[in-house]
Amino acid sequence: MTLITPQPLDQEDEEMLVPNTEMLDRSLPVQGPVAFDGTPPVEAPQPMEVVSTAENQATEEPQASRFTWTIENFSRQTNKKLYSDVFVAGGHKWRVLIFPKGNNVDHLSMYLDVADSSTLPYGWSRYAQFSLAVVNQIHNMFTVKKDTQHQFHARESDWGFTSFMALSDLYDPSRGYLVNDTCIIEADVAVRKVIDYWSYDSKKETGYVGLKNQGATCYMNSLLQTLYHIPYFRKAVYHMPTTENDMPSGSIPLALQSLFYKLQYNETSVATKELTKSFGWDTYDSFMQHDVQELNRVLCEKLEDKMKGTVVEGTIQKLFEGHHMNYIECINVDFKSTRKESFYDLQLDVKGCRDVYASFDKYVEVERLEGDNKYHAEAHGLQDAKKGVLFIDFPPVLQLQLKRFEYDFTRDTMVKINDRYEFPLELDLDRENGKYLSPDADKSVRNLYTLHSVLVHSGGVHGGHYYAFIRPTLSDQWFKFDDERVTKEDTKRALEEQYGGEEELPQTNPGYNNAPFKFTKYSNAYMLVYIRENDKDKIICDVDEKDIAEHLRIRLKKEQEEKENKRRYKAQAHLYTIIKVARDANLLEQIGKDIYFDLVDHDKVHSFRIQKQTPFNQFKEEVAREFGVPVQFQRFWIWAKRQNHTYRPNRPLTALEESQSVGQLREVSSKNHNAELKLFLEIEIGPDLHPIPPPDKSKDDILLFFKLYDPEKEELRYVGRFFVKSSGKPSEIILKLNERAGFGPDEEIELYEEIKFEPCVMCERLDKRASFRTSQIEDGDIICFQKLPKADDKYRYPDVPSFLEYVKNRQIVHFRSLDRPKEDDFCLELSKLHTYDDVVERVAQYLNLDDPSKIRLTPHNCYSQQPKPHPIKYRVAEHLLDMLVHYNQVSDILYYEVLDIPLPELQCLKTLKVAFHHANKEEPVIHNIRLPKQSTVGDVLNEIKSKVTLSHPDAELRLLEVFYHKIYKIFPLTEKIENINDQYWTLRAEEIPEEEKNLGPQDRLIHVYHFTKEAAQNQMQVQNFGEPFFLIIHENETLADVKVRIQKKLQVPDEEFSKWKFAFLSLGRPDYLQDSDVVSNRFQRRDVYGAWEQYLGLEHSDTTPKRSFTANQNRHTYEKPVKIYN
Repeated sequence: MTLITPQPLDQEDEEMLVPNTEMLDRSLPVQGPVAFDGTPPVEAPQPMEVVSTAENQATEEPQASRFTWTIENFSRQTNKKLYSDVFVAGGHKWRVLIFPKGNNVDHLSMYLDVADSSTLPYGWSRYAQFSLAVVNQIHNMFTVKKDTQHQFHARESDWGFTSFMALSDLYDPSRGYLVNDTCIIEADVAVRKVIDYWSYDSKKETGYVGLKNQGATCYMNSLLQTLYHIPYFRKAVYHMPTTENDMPSGSIPLALQSLFYKLQYNETSVATKELTKSFGWDTYDSFMQHDVQELNRVLCEKLEDKMKGTVVEGTIQKLFEGHHMNYIECINVDFKSTRKESFYDLQLDVKGCRDVYASFDKYVEVERLEGDNKYHAEAHGLQDAKKGVLFIDFPPVLQLQLKRFEYDFTRDTMVKINDRYEFPLELDLDRENGKYLSPDADKSVRNLYTLHSVLVHSGGVHGGHYYAFIRPTLSDQWFKFDDERVTKEDTKRALEEQYGGEEELPQTNPGYNNAPFKFTKYSNAYMLVYIRENDKDKIICDVDEKDIAEHLRIRLKKEQEEKENKRRYKAQAHLYTIIKVARDANLLEQIGKDIYFDLVDHDKVHSFRIQKQTPFNQFKEEVAREFGVPVQFQRFWIWAKRQNHTYRPNRPLTALEESQSVGQLREVSSKNHNAELKLFLEIEIGPDLHPIPPPDKSKDDILLFFKLYDPEKEELRYVGRFFVKSSGKPSEIILKLNERAGFGPDEEIELYEEIKFEPCVMCERLDKRASFRTSQIEDGDIICFQKLPKADDKYRYPDVPSFLEYVKNRQIVHFRSLDRPKEDDFCLELSKLHTYDDVVERVAQYLNLDDPSKIRLTPHNCYSQQPKPHPIKYRVAEHLLDMLVHYNQVSDILYYEVLDIPLPELQCLKTLKVAFHHANKEEPVIHNIRLPKQSTVGDVLNEIKSKVTLSHPDAELRLLEVFYHKIYKIFPLTEKIENINDQYWTLRAEEIPEEEKNLGPQDRLIHVYHFTKEAAQNQMQVQNFGEPFFLIIHENETLADVKVRIQKKLQVPDEEFSKWKFAFLSLGRPDYLQDSDVVSNRFQRRDVYGAWEQYLGLEHSDTTPKRSFTANQNRHTYEKPVKIYN
């Protein structure tokens, strides 16, 4: 795919933690796009946290303050952005910046801004932890709050969330974020004072160097540093066979050897581009954040394969491979089944475990197979049994992957577990008489481990930042490897501060707000590496130059010299001028191939690097040596950029100018300090094909350049230049042009002046009878000519203007099926000026489809590399270019669908996905209902009636809005379907029970929901699940009576139902009921807003079948799998 401009920090449907891009005119690395999963932000989604490099350099406790901003008449705000009043936190001035209609996205955009940044002294910076929130004024638990941390400075004086929350949720008055058209925003800000590290030298301070981040490769950097600091592993990599003919970009072993060598001997941070190229990754892969655990497995598997048949074969297994035994043992009969399996790393549960030992206890926990879950023991049949895992042996290097990311079935999304989780400096896996070991384990091996590395993930489920704490020699000194920077750290920093949990910060003005200011610690350990005490001398071994192949040492020293030369070149750049010299040969080579407009691409002509004080006449001698053209035969023209944005030779240099220095002459051509000097070298060739002196040029002489167009071949080429008299006429040069073109002397030709090509092509016929002066022809102008078109010619582009128009607007478009958005199906050459109808007609023609109106196109998001969420409406996009533009980039990809009905007809229809719950069947059936947009809910229900079998012919239906297992709305039959949203909410159709149609005066229709209680952030939270329903309760009816009806309705067996608890819940707090309690007393007597928050709760375990979730459940939801291709 071709991208026209660099990638900015901007997204359509992703959440990204970024500076406000309006204030930023440079491209920043993106940590990874976030896939929109359709879940509205009612659970306070985690931010994608980009951690400041100074994050761990705090010198004192942070000071926290809270600011509340109440914005009235919010929906009537017309300004694109709004600033809050200035407030003070930590002794500094701040303000909140919001974009009420989104910063080029369909989300509220919100940032924290340094209020006085324009008046602060040069080099200022400050570091803050902060949270931003939009308060839910109906129910605080639905407040959307996101927190992060950042180091603010002149180039990033604001920081926050471009996609804070969906505008559709914010502006929906029923959601509670706008009440009386008032929005309340809260900002909690804690300021840390930091050490300035602008001039920090990692090698000098620590003896180690970091790795450069390519955009989103911090996850890879932390893993590579960990592997590099296992010397036995590094030595094995050095001993992998490579040759001087290998290229690092095509050889993983050589690229890794090169990287490790540079980490060992470089003075500054090391780039990883060669390594990622050897993986077969392109730039996009480097901007896509992956899971470090997955990369570790894939990389080790690849190295294990590359080591086969070499002197280091088996190294990966020797270091990382352990074995465990899965067993099932019958309780009542003598039968046992075992299976031995190997592992390179262990995945340990974090949720519900306080430390590593608790995770190991859970790992080997015995499961009882009994009741309905008995084990089939071959000849013994179904038996009660014990099932579990025990370890046969542990590896010398033990890699523990902590399951910080888990799939939450109730929320139907991935979540990050930020709970506190402790890990020891010394890990004893022989504890309690070897409780983790199988009977077959070798008890003579002492499984005592010492902590070597702690890999940390800072951020949320949708991405963030990785870094590592490592003890390279297992001494007491820890080092933090954070991309390019390496710092010394103490044990507390490496261990305790990476446990996770919550951090409470002191309030500076407790009288203003007494609530404790708590931050969830999004930075926490994600992977641990332990080294066995008995093996540490072998693993932490010496690695020196003799371990490195000679060809590698030579190659890398040569690279170092080249790098030094480049550095020196750059340092001396201010002493030199780059002179680019274009000649006829360049025009002949480029026009009609590389370029069509103007005369030359200056990046592809010969350039000279000349000291600024060098006299220009001395430079001409350099040109004579390079081109073989004696000084006296050289005439140089200076180029000029015209007002119409074309770039043409303007005039010859004067004798006075040629007597000046190169530096002085450059200043004449451009005031830009770093500008290059661009010249055109005019050389006249005599009959003997040798250079001759250039002709004298009077004021009446004009230098013109000529291009010939052949409409049959659709070819444009350069045919030379010559002088004409401004008083002369084009008709006088026809003979000469025919000779240049190879035409007969009497051939009739048309002449055109190529005037400009930006923003549109201007190429006009030249009057042959008018003088050049009359036609305003001047030095450097371009004349295009062709044979006079004949009436019977059938060419696509019969003349020069139509051909140049075609060249300017032609666009190769890659079409992909919307079902297979990663694969190109076919390519078509189109014009950017093609109308919507032109484009779909060409696509239909390619697909052999009779009706182009059945083609629906969807544009491409250049940043996420995915289809945009909304297709292109019929004939809304005027031209192809409108379909391809994504903010300030132009894509070359479109996605297509073939519809079953024409798109104009479909656009008049509304499609709703409705789940029909039959009165007598458990499983709902999904129906896609397609009706005109002006239809009502009643029409939808009538359509469903025609598709389903009802319990009786006169049954009435209703349509409900269900979200997170709660009923939020019963749709009136007259409500129009046009504005009903089935993307976030579930639409449920069901029969109305007969008893509900005949409510008595004291009867109440209440909500009944299933729930469980779960521990989260050290407190119990109610989690709803299952299918909610309505129930009639009668006056004075006790819970005992109600339970009988609920059990009958849900058909729950007595044994299971006896375990259920019943509670009245209001705003998420359960009040448990006794059988004798009168249920109707607990419920409001009239409908109130938020009725779904007062319900009868059925507390029991969730036994509904979970949807399957594939093996990548520890990978972030937005990622594609890690692949190493070579």
